[in-house]
Amino acid sequence: MATLFVVATPIGNLSDLSERAKTTLASVDTILCEDTRVTGKLLSHYGIKTPTISYHQHSGDDKTKKILDLLEQGRDLALVTDAGTPGMSDPGGKLIATILKRSEGSGHTISHLRKIVTPIPGPSAVIAALSICGFPTDEFVFLGFPPNKKGRQSYFDRLALIELTVVIYESTHRIFKTLEEINTRTPQRRLVVCRELTKLHETIYRGTATEVTVALESTSIKGEFVIVLEKRR
Repeated sequence: MATLFVVATPIGNLSDLSERAKTTLASVDTILCEDTRVTGKLLSHYGIKTPTISYHQHSGDDKTKKILDLLEQGRDLALVTDAGTPGMSDPGGKLIATILKRSEGSGHTISHLRKIVTPIPGPSAVIAALSICGFPTDEFVFLGFPPNKKGRQSYFDRLALIELTVVIYESTHRIFKTLEEINTRTPQRRLVVCRELTKLHETIYRGTATEVTVALESTSIKGEFVIVLEKRR
């Protein structure tokens, strides 16, 4: 079986693509993309002409089988997400697990399994936010996006009880609702809210949920958010 390279791509600033990532994307047979149009802009920027196919949360078993067949045929592949590191709150994690399960069933050794899936590390919104939060980061919990409907209340109930530094994602459309949920449960807990990390309008907000809400109400809320909650004292 060939190799699936899990390649981190910029979360905003295109200059953050590593030299190793560029070389990998240019040398593999095919790139698996969350959205071929988004990845196409990145590839065009660097003059990379590698063919792409889509792989996202709605991809079915037929697409997964096609990818497995390509690997079995000796075709090296790269997996990218629209921004950041694949597999982090991302459907790529399911594909990686499927590939490893297939490999284990084929009797590959542990050392060979390491080569079948190879990380090409780089940008990650989680790590970028943690690096500037000022809270303890020797231990932290990442909870991804809060559920939109089912399980939403239990999600925030659980979040409020976690004593470690916590990181979550949120979208433009639900940022105020999420800050309200946090304020209801832990009104004094300090937050760092990062908007549009590494992009032109990157903004960092610090304070309680109420204080950040007030700040957001006086500015644009367009973009994706990373919220870091302080370790409970």
